[in-house]
Amino acid sequence: MKQGNLLLILCSLFIFISCKEESSKLFVGTFTQAGSEGLYSYSFNPKTGELNNKKLEAEIKDPSFLTISNNKKYLYVIKRTEEFKDSKGAIIAYKIKEDGIEEINTIGTGGGYPCHVGVSKKGDFLAASCYSDGSLSIYKLAENGSLRSNPQYINHKILDSIKKAKAHASIFTPDGLFTADLGLDAVKRYQYDGEKFVPGKQPSLKFTDGAGPRHFKFSADKKFLYVINELNSTITLLSKNEDGEYITKETKLTLDKDYKGKNSCADIHLSKDGKFLYGSNRGENTIVIFKIDKETGKLTLVGRESVHGDWPRNFAIDPSDKFVLVGNRKTNNITVFKRDIEKGTLNFLHDVKIPSPVCLEFLE
Repeated sequence: MKQGNLLLILCSLFIFISCKEESSKLFVGTFTQAGSEGLYSYSFNPKTGELNNKKLEAEIKDPSFLTISNNKKYLYVIKRTEEFKDSKGAIIAYKIKEDGIEEINTIGTGGGYPCHVGVSKKGDFLAASCYSDGSLSIYKLAENGSLRSNPQYINHKILDSIKKAKAHASIFTPDGLFTADLGLDAVKRYQYDGEKFVPGKQPSLKFTDGAGPRHFKFSADKKFLYVINELNSTITLLSKNEDGEYITKETKLTLDKDYKGKNSCADIHLSKDGKFLYGSNRGENTIVIFKIDKETGKLTLVGRESVHGDWPRNFAIDPSDKFVLVGNRKTNNITVFKRDIEKGTLNFLHDVKIPSPVCLEFLE
C-alpha cells in the first residue's frame, strides 16, 4: 500500500473515532396522539448542543417514561396498553446495541397507567409507579436485563381512606425504595427483607395537604432529598438525621411572585457537581434555578428561564453538565440551553421539532 493511501486511511479513521467520541445518544419518549410513532433517539453534540440523526427506535404507544440501567446495557420503557389482564400498562426491557435497541421482553404492570420506572444501582430490581390506581409493581431483573414474571404489587389505596393514591416516581437507594405519591401528599419508604419490599422504619414522609409530591432527587451522599411538588408549585428540602430519617428543612416557591396564572410543577434535576437545582414549571413555562448550600443543602434562588415552549413535562442535563434540554409537550419541541457552570444560569441556543416529547434520557 502506498504511503499516501495509508495516511489517508489513518486520517479518516481518526476523524471517524473523533466524531463518535463527540456525540452522546439521547432517547426521547413521547405521547403518540399528536403524530408521534413512539420512541426516538438523537445524537447530541456536547460541543455545540446540536441534536442530529433523529431515529425512530421503536413503535410504541405512549412511551411516556424511560430509564437506563446503571451499566448502560439495558433500557426500560413504559408502554400504555390494555393487552395484559388486569393492567393498563406494561414495561418493555430492551438491550442497548451500537446500532439501536433490541426488545428482550415485556410484562404488564398489574396497575393502571404507569408513569415512571426506576432501576436499582445493582440492576437487580425495577419499580414501576402507576398513577391512576396509586400502585407499585416491583420486578426482579435477570442478569440479561429481562423482567422476571410475577412482580410484587403494592397498592397505596389502602394507606389512606380520604385521599386518592397517585404513585408518581420511585427511586432505589442503599436504604431501600422511595416512592412519591402525589395523591397522598407523601413519599413512602420501603426496605427489602430478603424476600419482598416492606414499609421501612420511617414508612412515610409527610407533605403539606395539597402539595402533590411528583418527582425527587437525592444529593450524591444521600444526605439531602429534594422534592418538587406539582400542585402547590414548591420544592421541599429534607435532611437525613442520625437515625436515618428525612426531616423537612424548608420549602421554596418555584414561581415568580408576579405570576398569577395556573401552574403545575413537573421535573427536577441537580447538576452533577451538586451546586445547582433545576425545576420545571408547566404554566409559567420556566425552569427555576436554585443554588445549593453545600453544608446545609438549603436553596437560594438564582432566577428562572423561559423554556421557549409550552408545558415542560421533562428535562435533562447532558453528560457534560454543560447543557440543559427541555421537552415541551404542547409546542412539540425540545429546547436546548447552554448552562453556565459557575453561575447555574441558562442561555437558550435553539430547538428541534418533535411531536409531544415527554421524557428525555441520555445514554452516557
